[in-house]
Amino acid sequence: MKNYNTSYLLFLALVSALGGFLFGYDWVVIGGAKPFYEVFFTISSIPTMQGWVMSCAILGCIAGVMVSGSLADRYGRKPLMIIAAIIFLTSSIGAGWVDSLNWFIFYRLFGGIGIGIASNVAPMYIAEVSPSGIRGRFVSINQLMIVLGILSAQLVNWLIAEPIVQGESILASWNGQMGWRWMFWAEAFPATFYLLMVFFIPESPRWLSTRNQFEKAKNVFQRIGGELLAVQQMNDLKKNLSTEAASKVNYTSLFRGRMPKILLIGIVIAVFQQWSGTNVIFNYAQEIFSSAGYNVSDILFNIVITGVTNVVFTFVGMYAVDKLGRRALLLMGAIGLSAIYLILGTCYYFEVTGISVLLLVVLAIACYAMTLGPITWVVISEIFPNKIRGLAMAISTFALWSACFVLTYTFPLLNSWLGAYGTFWLYGFICLSGFLFIYRNLPETKGKSLETIEKELTGR
Repeated sequence: MKNYNTSYLLFLALVSALGGFLFGYDWVVIGGAKPFYEVFFTISSIPTMQGWVMSCAILGCIAGVMVSGSLADRYGRKPLMIIAAIIFLTSSIGAGWVDSLNWFIFYRLFGGIGIGIASNVAPMYIAEVSPSGIRGRFVSINQLMIVLGILSAQLVNWLIAEPIVQGESILASWNGQMGWRWMFWAEAFPATFYLLMVFFIPESPRWLSTRNQFEKAKNVFQRIGGELLAVQQMNDLKKNLSTEAASKVNYTSLFRGRMPKILLIGIVIAVFQQWSGTNVIFNYAQEIFSSAGYNVSDILFNIVITGVTNVVFTFVGMYAVDKLGRRALLLMGAIGLSAIYLILGTCYYFEVTGISVLLLVVLAIACYAMTLGPITWVVISEIFPNKIRGLAMAISTFALWSACFVLTYTFPLLNSWLGAYGTFWLYGFICLSGFLFIYRNLPETKGKSLETIEKELTGR
C-alpha cells in the first residue's frame, strides 16, 4: 500500500472500530437472552411488551445520533468515543443487574445511546484518517467489527445458555435466573478495553484542521503516510477550509446549492440499508426459522451459521470495495437481495421447509454482508463536506436508526398480516426500488480524496 504506515493506520481503525464491535454485540445480545428474560419479567405472553423491549434500544440509538453529530463537530471525534465506551460499560452492567423491567428497559435505552454515537463517529473517524486509495477498505473495518460483535454475542449466548432439564421450567433454570444476566455482563470486558484504548489514538486530523491546529493535523498525517502525504493533505485541507470560510458554512448549508440532493442520497441509502430487511434475520431468527420447521436447538445452531456467514462475506466486501467500487456493490446487493427474497417468499408460500430456507437465508446474509452492510457506511462517511460532515452524517445515521426501529417494530405485525411470504416479497420490492434509486443518483467515489468528492458533488 504505497508508503503508508499500514500498521499504525490499522491500529487507529481497529481502536475506533471497537465501538462498532460493541454496537454489534449490544444490538444482538438481547436476541439470545430473549427466551429467558421474557419469562423472568413475565412478558412472554404480551406481544406489545416483547416488541417494545426488543426495539427500545433503537430509540436510544436515535437519541445518540441526534447529539453525536453536533458534539463531534464541536468537541472532536475522540471525546465522543470515550463517552460511548462509558455508556456501553454502564449499560451492560446495569442491564444484567436489575430485577425490574422498567430499569431493564432504561439500561437498554441507555446502551442504545452508545450504539448511536459509535455508529456515527467510528466510520467518520476512520474515513478522516485514511488515504483515499485505501479508504473504502479501512472504513469497512468498522462493519467487520460490527459483524464480529454480532457473532461474538451469538457465540457467547450459545456458550452461556445451559441445556434445560426435561420438565424444568425456564424460570427455575439457571438460564432464567442468571444465564441471561451474564450474556449482558460479558459486554463489560470489551467495553473496558475500548475505553482504555481510545486514549492511545490521536484526534482526527481533519477535525484538528477545522480548529486551525494545523501542526497537530500534519503530525498525524505524517505518521500515517510520511512527509509527502502530509503536505498534500494539508494543502488540500487548507484550500477547502478557505473556500468554506469564504462561503460562511453553517448548518443552513445543508439546504443550499446541491447539498439537499447530497443529503437526500445519504438518507435514502441509510434507510435502504435497513429496509432491505436482512437485519430482521438477526433479531427475529427464532420466528423465521420456526416458520421453516426448525426446533429451538437447531435455531441456535442456525443463528451461529448466519453469524459466521456474515463475518466471512464482510471480508469479501472489504476486498471488493476499492476494486469494484461503492456504486457497483450497492447495485449488486440491491438486485441480489430482491431476487433472493422473491424465491424465499415463494418457499414460504408453498410451505417449503428445512435446508432450502436455511440456504436462502444464508445467501441473503452473504449478499448483504458484502454489499449493503459495509458499503453504506463507506458512502455516508465520504459524500459530505468536511466542515459539516459530523452533522450530515448524524442526519443520515438518524434516518438509518429510525428505519431500523420501524423495521424491527413492524416485522411481527407484517408477519401476522401478510405472512412470512408476503413480508419477504415486500422486502424484495423495496430492494428493487433501492436499486433504481442508486442507479439514477449515486456517483462512484472509489479512489477519490474526500476533498475531490466534495468538489464534484457540490460543484465548488
